[in-house]
Amino acid sequence: MSFPFDCISDFMFFETELGQSDVILIPGASHPQLMEEAAILYHQGIAPFILPSGGATQHVETTEWEFLRNVGMSLGVPPEAILKEDKATNTFENARLSLEVLHKQEIHPKKVVLVCKNYHARRALLTYQFVFPRETIFYVSPVIDKTGTSKDNWFKDEEKIKYVMNELEKVGKYFRKQIPNWVK
Repeated sequence: MSFPFDCISDFMFFETELGQSDVILIPGASHPQLMEEAAILYHQGIAPFILPSGGATQHVETTEWEFLRNVGMSLGVPPEAILKEDKATNTFENARLSLEVLHKQEIHPKKVVLVCKNYHARRALLTYQFVFPRETIFYVSPVIDKTGTSKDNWFKDEEKIKYVMNELEKVGKYFRKQIPNWVK
């Protein structure tokens, strides 16, 4: 069935083909599904490193990074393959601080996989594209998180509508002032 808001679904929920990459990036979150997907991709040999990003939050006891690292290690990802960024408090900081960590490790990624919540995919991709060098190629591997929000059900539940529409609003807030910088 077709709805007038299908354009929102198409804009917010998307994924790309995946390819061999230099690193798998995870914007911070307290959703184990993100590291579960990253661990699968790591074990498939998609990239030699995973970089979860995220500082302290009310949703986990330590930091988002430590929470995600522990999930990864429980899934057989060796600790040396999990890089550390544990200060970020928002998506722009996730991107900026992750790039700093990579440069300190002398990793200058040409291709990366971005593992993120499916309804966060658009904002996450735009944010990382804004922060990383323009020539960086991004693959997007979105996951359904613990809220169960998906392209097929987000509009059927008030709480899920809130998640998606909050993300849509943040796209506008994040990039309203940034667009002119991309054009220069």
